[in-house]
Amino acid sequence: MERLKAQGVQALIPYITPEYPMAGSTVPLICALADAGAAMIEVGIPFSDPLADGPTIQHSSYVAIGNGATIPKIFSAIREARTYTDVPIILMGYVNPLLHYGMERFFRDAHDCGADGTIIPDLLPDDSAEYRSLAKQYGISAIFLIAPTSTDDRIRMIDSCSTDFSYCVSVTGVTGARTSLGGQDGVEPFLTRVRSLAKKPFVVGFGISKREHVEKIFRFADGAVVGSALIDVLGTAANPAAAASEFIHHLRSDR
Repeated sequence: MERLKAQGVQALIPYITPEYPMAGSTVPLICALADAGAAMIEVGIPFSDPLADGPTIQHSSYVAIGNGATIPKIFSAIREARTYTDVPIILMGYVNPLLHYGMERFFRDAHDCGADGTIIPDLLPDDSAEYRSLAKQYGISAIFLIAPTSTDDRIRMIDSCSTDFSYCVSVTGVTGARTSLGGQDGVEPFLTRVRSLAKKPFVVGFGISKREHVEKIFRFADGAVVGSALIDVLGTAANPAAAASEFIHHLRSDR
């Protein structure tokens, strides 16, 4: 984030569900997205009850689980991808699988495979002392969510808990491609408020589906996360890696 800021560039961050749309697609997708100019890549850990995700990512998680996307397999894929690219990789997952896997074991293995950060949407900062301690111990960035309903004091607290940057949710809802951002009032007042309160950088996700959305987010934030729209493209692609590359090039075409 510091390097991008020094260059005057905002981060474009695609989200993928590992082993979707097919088994063996994770490493080619990571490499293709990195080559296409992704500043970071968010890799979801499939879960049977992804409460922050809408139908698109729910479906991709269901397919991925059927394709064998376990936590060890995801770590193995990241380790392999690390032989091709050093693009930062952010793991997004839910707290139950982490607790089942073992929190310290998770951070140790995440560090060992080359992951850089974690987003756990159903883990409140208030209950995250052990999580943040282990993240710091193993050099993994802890990234917390800021919602449009977050109070000013809450935004300051979340900003202080996030290691390097926070993740702003553009809507009070689940993930999914949308035609407009931020509901009736738009996303600008929310992001302007976060900018005035947060000391660290922040990125924005949920609902970002096209270049116009990315351009709007880049006027207010340090990065934009594109998930469901990319998953939709991958679900119908004959060559997922090529389709992912083309999609990112389209989002970045005027950058």
